Amino acid sequence: MGCFECCIKCLGGVPYASLVATILCFSGVALFCGCGHVALAGTVAILEQHFSTNTSDHALLSEVIQLMQYVIYGIASFFFLYGIILLAEGFYTTSAVKELHGEFKTTACGRCISGMFVFLTYVLGVAWLGVFGFSAVPVFMFYNIWSTCEVIKSPQTNGTAGVEQICVDIRQYGIIPWNAFPGRICGSALENICNTSEFYMSYHLFIVACAGAGATVIALLIYMMATTYNYAVLKFKSREDCCTKF
Repeated sequence: MGCFECCIKCLGGVPYASLVATILCFSGVALFCGCGHVALAGTVAILEQHFSTNTSDHALLSEVIQLMQYVIYGIASFFFLYGIILLAEGFYTTSAVKELHGEFKTTACGRCISGMFVFLTYVLGVAWLGVFGFSAVPVFMFYNIWSTCEVIKSPQTNGTAGVEQICVDIRQYGIIPWNAFPGRICGSALENICNTSEFYMSYHLFIVACAGAGATVIALLIYMMATTYNYAVLKFKSREDCCTKF
């Protein structure tokens, strides 16, 4: 076998679907974890400086955000390892399905491991759908604040007495208690908040984090299709009466 034929054979064993899913998964998780971590820290700073000056009012929220930041570290580490394992499993099953290394052989243990990855990937896919939906909540909250600030800046309301009656009450989102002070910001004070670097950075980082969660969902969907197909073919070809080549 010449060099060209050998390269073609090696390229035939590359699980391109799993490779694309791995790159997309790493990128999505990195965006979600990195941007989400910084955005959460910026959100705490905005709340402490403007919406809840009493530390005891948002103590529980600060603890929850700190816990979420630690969870983000765990998610990043887990998906780094899981992506590598799925990619390695993709190389194994693709080589077995295409019979690149001689006669096709498989064991019940190998099929069981492939089935376990199929089940685990489905579970993670459903879980990440929830994460994607949850990550859209702060984007919605920051968008409402930003849109209110745009109303204040508009020529129709700018400089009029009605500006001070345009307010945002962060307590209605349930992230701080109703007795938090001041909790409600109006008019020019609200416009000043929107002009701060913390607000601008946190808003856009939450958008990127939400996009990263969406990319991870797409990567897991690709993983689902690839692992399910490989498992089905392995199980079919392991039958003694199998004679059809996929």
